[in-house]
Amino acid sequence: MTSEKSINTDRLRRAIVETLLNRDPGKSICPSEAARNLAGPDEKQWRLLMKPIRQVAVDMAKAGEIRILRKGKDVADPDDFRGVYRLALPGPSKDQEQ
Repeated sequence: MTSEKSINTDRLRRAIVETLLNRDPGKSICPSEAARNLAGPDEKQWRLLMKPIRQVAVDMAKAGEIRILRKGKDVADPDDFRGVYRLALPGPSKDQEQ
């Protein structure tokens, strides 16, 4: 069973990067894809990872490792955004063109 306290941030970071690298160049991912890659298809399990993944994504975005997108555009402040978001590697995103 997964608990928020026992989640390794390095594993979350790797899951985000690996999920992004398995996408076509320039494509973004939903953070839940990284969560499912770690926890499997059981929604109760992968949902427990969503808050920790968001925090890791914020830290990664601040470090310039990834981008956080809302409605196809970079969020202005990774510490202050709401709603549905996607993650992308640095550089232009094909998702922005759609």
